[in-house]
Amino acid sequence: MPESVAGRRVIATRNIPYREYDMEGPLQRDISYLPLSYRNETKEGCYLMRMDPGAVTIAHDHPGFEEFMVLEGELIDSDGRRLRAGDFVSYEPGTHHNSWTESGCVIIVFEWGVERGRAGGMATQTS
Repeated sequence: MPESVAGRRVIATRNIPYREYDMEGPLQRDISYLPLSYRNETKEGCYLMRMDPGAVTIAHDHPGFEEFMVLEGELIDSDGRRLRAGDFVSYEPGTHHNSWTESGCVIIVFEWGVERGRAGGMATQTS
């Protein structure tokens, strides 16, 4: 069976150690991340983020879109909304927030620049 297909990249995330998290400034030892397509130079792409129980992100602004989905555990956003596995959140450019977890969680984060604009036809669920 072929190991690769032209134009495809497969990352076996279960076999790669996460990195220490410092994307909002100082190192946060209770948060780690695994860049998948994220590039520091452009501040765009996708990464996995693991938050230990009790971890709190530093409040931050979004120069572009920030979207994330909870894969495991529970995350609480700055307005008190509890997000569980399967919940998807989209922040528009210019928004500000922080999040925390009581029990720990893993999320997948997508960060896209202002130039990409809004995608049409997105599903919306508010409950």
